Amino acid sequence: MSVLAWVSVAVFLAAYTLIATEKIHRVAAALGGAAIMLALHATGAQAAFFAEHTGIDWNVIFLLLGMMIIVGVLKETGVFEYLAIWAAKRARGRPFRLMVLLVLITAGASALLDNVTTVLLIAPVTFLVCERLAVNPVPFLIAEAMASNIGGAATLVGDPPNIIIASRAGLSFNDFLIHMAPMVIALMAVFLVLCWLMFGRRFRYDPERAAQVMALNEREAIADRRLLWQSLAVLALVMAAFVLHPVLHYEPSVVALLGAGALVAITKVRTEQALAEVEWPTLVFFAGLFVMVGALVNTGVIGALSQGAVTATAGRLELATMGLLGGSAVLSAIVDNIPYVATMSPIVERLVQAEGGDGPGQVLWWALAFGADLGGNATAVGAAANVVVLGIAARNGTPISFWQFTRYGLIVAVVTVVLVAPYLWLRYLM
Repeated sequence: MSVLAWVSVAVFLAAYTLIATEKIHRVAAALGGAAIMLALHATGAQAAFFAEHTGIDWNVIFLLLGMMIIVGVLKETGVFEYLAIWAAKRARGRPFRLMVLLVLITAGASALLDNVTTVLLIAPVTFLVCERLAVNPVPFLIAEAMASNIGGAATLVGDPPNIIIASRAGLSFNDFLIHMAPMVIALMAVFLVLCWLMFGRRFRYDPERAAQVMALNEREAIADRRLLWQSLAVLALVMAAFVLHPVLHYEPSVVALLGAGALVAITKVRTEQALAEVEWPTLVFFAGLFVMVGALVNTGVIGALSQGAVTATAGRLELATMGLLGGSAVLSAIVDNIPYVATMSPIVERLVQAEGGDGPGQVLWWALAFGADLGGNATAVGAAANVVVLGIAARNGTPISFWQFTRYGLIVAVVTVVLVAPYLWLRYLM
């Protein structure tokens, strides 16, 4: 690699260290790293802002923006208070039962929507219900972020890396259901056990709080029924468009912006109210992260690492599959799984073609998807949903540190990736 490539690696590692240690705010670290990359000409305006594989992923940015605006309008209806009371009553005020309920809802919704949209919708509910029960919302938010990444792995639209893989490999919605969903269901059962071991034993049941919650009437929480029906109608159309992406060919970002624009236009909610819930620091953080990772791509760092892996595993499908699964999990935890998959997909395509195209080599796509989706749980910046949850938590006065998330995320990522290895081996390599 060139001197510039090594300097880019040093800048990235320095920025990542600052993010991990929280010596400075993560937005400042990401923007500072991006600025240095641009100043060094490790990347340029064209590559950073317009290039598909080395620039800011505007589809992710505008998907987040659109859904944040929709959530801002929904918040004015009181529907989150309704859902919070409903969930607490179904759990009978018991914290771990509530966590199980919210985790299952998050995983199921993430399979039909994308995981970022799901955490945007479920996080406000979490804060409200935890406030009612006087429990710490942080364990719930961490568990929900991880559940969204696991559940989102089940379908084509559930996790942004899956959309990238499907586009490159020509895979359908049903392909993901057949090959990914069965294992995801098993992983969710294991994840619930992990939730009990990591969080559940620490919860304390408060009978008085539970009794107060059981006495509430959730219907009284709805503040504006007309706005609620308008918002739900738009949200239903947005959800349908997400699911019908293979047919309609509208990118999720376009769908989210259309939904946000329609909702602001047809309702009486002021624009300032709708924009108040937008997590601008989160969007800026993603932009900086994309620029830094794009610089690593532009200078050949990620390409060299990927090519080395291809050379080392050429002609050995078993080694390539296991190496891709483990390597994807590790790298996705470090550089965010979206830009990683965008960079790695052409390499995997070449490997699949070398194994005969649609034959046994297809397992490599599933190894990439599982590794990237599940590895994203390992760190606070490994997946978009994690970053969004941390941003929402900070905004609501309960900040989650990088290591607070990562010490649990590493456990979940390692356990789930290890369990996927025999699944891939027995189903595709025997």
